[in-house]
Order: sequence, then C-alpha cells, then structure tokens
Amino acid sequence: MTHRARPLADGPLRLAVLCPHFEPDIAPTGSVMTRIVHELVALGHEVHVITALPWYRHHAIEPGWTGRRIRRETTPWGSITRVHPFPGDDKANLIRRATGFAGFSVLATWTGVRGGRVDGVLSMSPPLTNGVIGWAMSIARRGVLVFNIQDIWPDAAIEAGAVSSRSALGKVAIAGASWLERFSYRRSDAVTVLSTDLRDNVVAKLPTRLAGRVRVIPNFVLTDEIRPLDRMTPYRQELGIGAEPVVLYAGNVGLSQSLELVVAAARAMPDVTFVINGEGSTKAGLATEAADLANVRLGTYQPAERLAEVLATGDVHVVPLRAGLARVSVPSKTYSILAAGRPVVAAIDVGTEVPRILAESGGGVAVRPDDPAAFISALRAMVDAPADAAAMGVRGRAWVETAASPRAVAVAYVNLFRELLGGGPS
Repeated sequence: MTHRARPLADGPLRLAVLCPHFEPDIAPTGSVMTRIVHELVALGHEVHVITALPWYRHHAIEPGWTGRRIRRETTPWGSITRVHPFPGDDKANLIRRATGFAGFSVLATWTGVRGGRVDGVLSMSPPLTNGVIGWAMSIARRGVLVFNIQDIWPDAAIEAGAVSSRSALGKVAIAGASWLERFSYRRSDAVTVLSTDLRDNVVAKLPTRLAGRVRVIPNFVLTDEIRPLDRMTPYRQELGIGAEPVVLYAGNVGLSQSLELVVAAARAMPDVTFVINGEGSTKAGLATEAADLANVRLGTYQPAERLAEVLATGDVHVVPLRAGLARVSVPSKTYSILAAGRPVVAAIDVGTEVPRILAESGGGVAVRPDDPAAFISALRAMVDAPADAAAMGVRGRAWVETAASPRAVAVAYVNLFRELLGGGPS
C-alpha cells in the first residue's frame, strides 16, 4: 500500500487515530492510546482522534455523554470525534456484539473518512473491524496505514472460549473474523504488535513477502503516575482489610482470566486476603464461587487517579491467563504492577512475553497456566518471604523506568510513519 506514501521532511506529521476508547473512558487500551496521542502532541504533531463515547465502566454510555450519537470537539492539538458504540453488557451474545460493532463501524467510517488529507492513520484493534475502517480512512485521506494489534482476533476469542467452532454461529463468526483479519493485515502499510509471540502469529498469516510489515512496539507504563506507595492504603480500609498480606488481581474479570485459580488459592491460604478488583462478564459467577470465603474481597473499578493506590494495596499481584492466550494477548497490567513496585506471580504460557519480562526485570515469577498447585506454591513462597518479595518489587520498578516509557513508544510510532512515508527517523 505504500504507493500512497510521499516523501516527508522532518516537520510535524498530521495523523488520524482510530481507537475504541479514549479519555475519559477507563478501558486499558483507551489509557494506552490516550497517552500515545498526548506524547505525539508533545513531540509537535497534529492528531485527530476518532473514538467511541465513554462506555466501558458499566457497558453503557456514561452520564453526561448521552443524547447525541456523534460528538466532535476541537482541541489545541487537533480534534476528537466520538461516536456511539451501541454497547451491551452480555459479552457471550455474539449477535448482540456483532450488531454493536457494526453500528460503531458505520458511524466511525462516516466520520473517519472526513477531515482532509493526513500523513498517516493509526488504527487500534480490537475491535477487528477497525482494520477495515482504518483502511477506508487511509484511502480517503491519502495517508499510510499503521494497524496496531493489542489482542489477536479471532484467536483470543477462540482460546478464551468466547466463540466455538462447534456451533454454526461460531463457525460463521470465526470465518468472518478470519477474513477481516487477513484483509486488514494485507492492506496495512505496517502492523504493530506488542511482543515477538504476537509477531510470529501475525507473520504466519501473511505471505512471506509481507512479513517485514509486522513490527514489535510494546505498550508502556505511566511511571510518573504509577509509583510505589505505602501498602496501608485508604482502599484497604474501604474493603475492610487490615495489615494482613494481600494478594491482588486488578483488571478485567472475563473469560480470558483463569480467576478460579485465585479462588483456589484463597481456600488454601486462609491467612491471606485475596482481592479481585474489576468488572466483567464472569464476575457474578466468581462471586458465587467465592461466597463462602471470608478472605476474598470483590472490588470495583476505581477512578484512574486512584490506580497507584489500588495497586499499592496488594503485597503480591497475580496475572492469571488461560493456556494458549499468551501467544495472542499480552496483559499490559504487568507493566503497571511493576511500576507500582509490587512483585508478580503470573500463571501464563511458558516462553511468552510476560515470563520474559519477569525474568529480565527480576520483578516476579511465572508458573504454568491453569495449574492450581504450582500457582498456590508460588504465592505461598512469596507471601512467606516478604523481604524477598519487596526486593522483586524494587527490581521491577527499576526495570520499567528504563525499558517502557511513553515517550519511547511515541517516538517509535513517529519513526515508523516517517519510514513508510519515505523519510528518515526523527
């Protein structure tokens, strides 16, 4: 697709960004793209964002944002156009989800192809439909297309059990998503992924001649906002927790996370309080499973400004991901935990990105996924050696300060756009 590229001097870029969430929405991918945009602006570039109205917290449009399906605001650095995402709270209903994605896609395409020429389009997936929308935007606005993959679909949905080829509807959904995936990859000037595992997955779906289009640009962590704090936080008091050790899971409570491991650990470690902080499609079932456990607390999403406090509440953090998913998804929460100066126990596929991060940083340990005995043993060892666990937290914090800054990620995108446009790096 580089036939649309044009040589560019080292001046400011004019970019269009398509993403499913943006501030003030609290979705993790929204936080990622919000910071990338602000870093691009700080580097002197003009950015025009197309995104959804805020809806992630309760899977409904936030108060104050209802009444209009398209809202556009001009900013000092460009613009933000927000369109209705047609949200629903039943993630298992494929037809409902597909209808919502279709509605969002129509509105996002309608607004995204307008606004004049840009140098480049940065489109984030999921949803996978953003690849096609980004392609339409790049054609209409005559810019190169960079397709950013946070989770690989439909692979992630299949591994998580959200969709199955055993049903007729599942087969149709997988076939449609696979076609969208191939279409989007082949029509992008570059595809960015978060790890070498994800790169290998995408490259395997492309002709050999296109393998060079797939680049690794990892996510980052907000080390200036997420920092080590005292463990005796106000959030502990709100949850009725004392000075006892706390094992914390913070994030989406969905099909991808093997949170039954956390419940099993709570049964085996009654002297430790376990906190599951977040929302998602499996939270109700998890609450039922843990109803008889006095040492389990179920928290809810907190405002972004409390993130450092929430993370500080845990003495040990867990990242449990079902077997097979680590090769199609990288839990970005790992970076945030390390920035908070807390150690990690990850139950995740061996040889993938999170185990590599923990080994390189010294910030935690990884065990096999879906293995309660190994998970409980690792947690017990860390809880019983608080000085060693604290040292892991210190090492993890030092690692993210040098290896995962927002500015470095933004510069990597700028350099990629300049390369595609025929110029040199900044």
